[in-house]
Amino acid sequence: MKKEVWFGLTIMAMVVLAAFVLLPSPAEMTNGHLGLLMLALVVVAIMLGFPTAFTLMGMGMIFAWIAYKSQNPDLAVQQTLDLMVQRAYSVMSNDVLISIPLFVFMGYLIERANLIEKLFKSMHLAMARLPGSLAVATIVTCAIFATATGIVGAVVTLMGLLALPAMLRAGYSVQLSAGAITAGGCLGILIPPSVMLIVYGATAGVSVVKLYAGAFFPGVMLATLYVLYVVIIAKIKPSMAPPMSAEDRIVPLPAFAQVVSKDISSTVLPGLIGAIKGKRNAAVPMRELLNHLVIALLPLLAVAAIMGTIYFKVTAPLPVEAVEGVVAMGGELSDSADGAEEEGESVSGLSEPEADGLKQPPGTESVQAATAPNVETAKEATPAPAAVAAAAETPASAERQDAPLYFWIGLASCAVALAIFYAYFSFVRLEIFKMLLGSFFPLALMILAVLGTIVFGLATPTEAAAMGSLGGLLLAAAYRRLNYVVLRESVYLTAKTSAMVCWLFVGSSIFSAAFALLGGQEIINTWVLGMDLTPVQFMILAQVVIFLLGWPLEWTEIIVIFMPIFIPLLPHFGIDPLFFGLLVALNLQTAFLSPPVAMAAFYLKGVSPPHVTLNQIFAGMLPFMAIQVFAIVLLYMFPAIGMWLPEVLYK
Repeated sequence: MKKEVWFGLTIMAMVVLAAFVLLPSPAEMTNGHLGLLMLALVVVAIMLGFPTAFTLMGMGMIFAWIAYKSQNPDLAVQQTLDLMVQRAYSVMSNDVLISIPLFVFMGYLIERANLIEKLFKSMHLAMARLPGSLAVATIVTCAIFATATGIVGAVVTLMGLLALPAMLRAGYSVQLSAGAITAGGCLGILIPPSVMLIVYGATAGVSVVKLYAGAFFPGVMLATLYVLYVVIIAKIKPSMAPPMSAEDRIVPLPAFAQVVSKDISSTVLPGLIGAIKGKRNAAVPMRELLNHLVIALLPLLAVAAIMGTIYFKVTAPLPVEAVEGVVAMGGELSDSADGAEEEGESVSGLSEPEADGLKQPPGTESVQAATAPNVETAKEATPAPAAVAAAAETPASAERQDAPLYFWIGLASCAVALAIFYAYFSFVRLEIFKMLLGSFFPLALMILAVLGTIVFGLATPTEAAAMGSLGGLLLAAAYRRLNYVVLRESVYLTAKTSAMVCWLFVGSSIFSAAFALLGGQEIINTWVLGMDLTPVQFMILAQVVIFLLGWPLEWTEIIVIFMPIFIPLLPHFGIDPLFFGLLVALNLQTAFLSPPVAMAAFYLKGVSPPHVTLNQIFAGMLPFMAIQVFAIVLLYMFPAIGMWLPEVLYK
């Protein structure tokens, strides 16, 4: 018999034994205890390799039937089928989920645009003087590419084919090389636009827009900690990450750059301006000089555009007091609207039924009854025509606000950084910058465009995802990679991934409904509240549980199964679901780096040379897991890392 079968039987036996020890006798057992048993059986079934979505769906239907049968055996089958249909419909009618296939489609198109090789080479040359430059370039390339695609397996596989042989040839240790590739490739599940944040937002009823704004700085912080770790290791142990040789740092210069740097200046701006002034270099075409001057000034123009946009944003005139009942996108919801978003199935699609006893699945009459108060509330909140006319006649203040101090500090910092940049901007660096223009900046611009439209309220996540898909098409076409085969593969893989995610939502919705019908949520709430924990203790307990769950389970399973259990407890402890979601998102990075699942390790092993073992890959991932724990502690101690940007943008 195979080892996997023995392993599965051993786990099953342990669960049965634990059930006999922990659960009460059959005479004392309630439906709530059956809910806990269902939760344990689902985890075991997933660990044995059963499909997550259909396991949740099957277990949910079986135990929902048990719950309904205990109350009314004659209607149990009909009620169970009604519950399944209504839950599936409520999930599939959730508009937020439309953005998932669009972001996935964008990722597959970018993956096939063959940008990663150019990006890695340009990043390597740009960071050649840093200790451990090859590993640093690998992490940065992985972070950028993973952010653009969001497909962890594709990024780890491609970087395993491209960066791992290069690092091994340069003398890098196997552990450091494997850790840099796997950790960097997993950053895409945290840094926006991330599918994981959409899944959490839909599950917990939290604004995806605010999640994207909040997760930006924690994601950048985690990537920075990875880079610092590599640099420190390369400094302390140069044998693990040898420096780049002088021959490898040579960048060939074009003919005009050799002439200008020799005759006038090796620095770009003085050299080009001196060559243009009075046409002191007749051998160099003026058109080429002007083109390269524009390229050299692009960083200055980009900083000016960004700071100008921020200036007009922070100094905008104070708006007239908003009319009650009208909520702008990205603004704060009223109490009634907020409650509808957290409690109504039409918003999150995954809200649970009440846990106080068995309830019939909501039928047409109950839906109408639940909808009627909302209609009345909307009517009450709608202002009268006279009020609207009065508000329209009220003149808006045209006086702009004074720019805050942090804007001027940022502007001064940018000016100093630009001065230092251009002081050391040689023609060699100009060639590297041109390489980055062809690989890094197209991706960066597309990512910033997608995120900017979402964060600044110019578009919903779904609309921004549609524009990102169009950007992926244009990017693939610009690099002459857009053809029928690429388009067909991208559409097929998108449909496959989206179907998996949607079925996962349906299964989790049915499972959470059955769990609440049995009273499992009520038992957990009573148990946790009976422990008399402080908010800090509850937060630590929740994050430790999620961290441990990341070892055997993937992030999708943790979110759809266990988040509906934690979310109802947050109001009692006064914890913001947005901040809790940021901690969870940072914590769930461990799901792809934690043995024995650690899918990133298996992706890398599949394309590694034969002498690279799975144990070496696991050993290289462990320091990066420790960095993740440190990042979670930092975010908890300094919540402004994640909460500052949403608070500034959505006051």
